[in-house]
Amino acid sequence: MKKVLLIGIGAGNPDYVTMQAVKALNEVDVFFFLDKGQEKEDLINLRRTICERFIEEKSYRIVEVPGPERDLGAPDYKSGVHAWHRDKAQIFSSLISNELGDDEVGAFLVWGDPSLYDSTLRVIEQIITHGTLAFEYEVIPGITSVQALAAEHKIALNPIGEPVHITTGRKLLEGLPGGVDTAVVMLDNGSGLRALINEDVDIFWGAYLGTPDQILISGKLKECVDAIEEARAEERERKGWIMDAYLLRRAPRS
Repeated sequence: MKKVLLIGIGAGNPDYVTMQAVKALNEVDVFFFLDKGQEKEDLINLRRTICERFIEEKSYRIVEVPGPERDLGAPDYKSGVHAWHRDKAQIFSSLISNELGDDEVGAFLVWGDPSLYDSTLRVIEQIITHGTLAFEYEVIPGITSVQALAAEHKIALNPIGEPVHITTGRKLLEGLPGGVDTAVVMLDNGSGLRALINEDVDIFWGAYLGTPDQILISGKLKECVDAIEEARAEERERKGWIMDAYLLRRAPRS
């Protein structure tokens, strides 16, 4: 039976690839790459670098196809995401059906970890649920940007005995749940950065974590937000894309 691996490749540094992922890479016959355009060519190049660096037998194939774009003009955020996932499912189904032979192993190399704010696992589950294509699949975890952020800033994610809330910039606009004073924020288009600016909050921000382009900024949110916004704008202009994450922590309560 056909088999598909979802391999987490970490947050941008080939050194983040785990030994489990290396073993999985060497089982793959066909790698499926979704091209997100020239501006994000770096993401494809990293995947190629990982294959060249860690795979001992070079007989694998790479099938590269254009990835679908999410409709930013959809009536609401979730309906746009669901439509985007359906488009991906059609592409994935075609790749698995037409490019993967019986008893071959295919793989999608997932930035970070397949279980955290990534659509690949949901798309595969959608195909399986539909029931028209038979294949097995496995998930190989990867180093997340959350882990990389904490390591690069040399901080623990949580205060002693306290929870950590992982959210998005969009959800941060609604505030933090009661009793939560530490939040890791991902997928922020910039709108969430000022959500807690009137509170006594520290920020630990990082972009392109673990890569030669890495940028780190930390301090009081109200004192750092301008520098972060300026860095985000400059890097988006320079590279055409940016991947960043940050941790917010309220000052201890008396």
